Amino acid sequence: MLGPLVATSSLHIVLAVISVLMILPFLWMVLTSFKTLDQMSDPHWLPAGGWSAVWRIARSNYLTVFQQIPFARFYWNSVFVAAWTTFLQVLSSAMAAFCFARLKWPGRDRVFLLYLSTMMLPALVMMIPNYLIMIDLHLLDTFAGLILPASFGAFGTFLLRQFMLTIPSSLDEAAEIDGAGKWRLFWDIILPLSRPGLITLAIFTFMANYNSFFWPLITLKSVEKYTLPVGLLYFDSTRGQTTHLLMAATTMSILPMVVIFVLLQRYLVSGIQLGAVKG
Repeated sequence: MLGPLVATSSLHIVLAVISVLMILPFLWMVLTSFKTLDQMSDPHWLPAGGWSAVWRIARSNYLTVFQQIPFARFYWNSVFVAAWTTFLQVLSSAMAAFCFARLKWPGRDRVFLLYLSTMMLPALVMMIPNYLIMIDLHLLDTFAGLILPASFGAFGTFLLRQFMLTIPSSLDEAAEIDGAGKWRLFWDIILPLSRPGLITLAIFTFMANYNSFFWPLITLKSVEKYTLPVGLLYFDSTRGQTTHLLMAATTMSILPMVVIFVLLQRYLVSGIQLGAVKG
């Protein structure tokens, strides 16, 4: 009787310790944004003077961020690029997954394996070919140059294909008997039933592109088109030590990700679980 209880309690304790260790860097980041530069070496979590001093310093730091860089513009650029990339990748991945999961055509499985093999190529390896293509298409220093290369991917197709395979094939037969074509089957039946998988892919895609750094760094030249990860370089050490301002800007930049994850975490978990049922 006590054996399973002890094992479960020990597992919970280990998970709690790991959770605390993972939260500590984020907690340090937020609390550092409540300090001045002179207080960075202070071992205390919060500056002396009570909550009134904390509020005053935090207000000063966060307002300074907006004064030194066009933070609102960088924020909008990141959201705009990530939203369009997410929409296009979810749509293209859903259509490709439907072809691989619900349609029968010669060589389908071989083509799918070939498609999956592209996942073994590191993103940095593909960066130079993508950059040369953007040069030929005259899309450097444009939002389209950020969006298009990230709008198609094998991971999303794989994730949605695994999810669509869990949907009974009898629905396809019933739809065909009612006179529904392939497009109506995809749009009116398969796509609504794949909502948890679509939301899961949307979360992954939005977070990856919202936090993307290297691709915007090498393709963007105009400051007004910078995304947040690139814009935050203003607070690096080459312009003097401004760690407190960097932490304030970073805290504001990750808040949307935290909100999205908290609101949609149940879809994230269910989408991953259901997508792993059938291979």
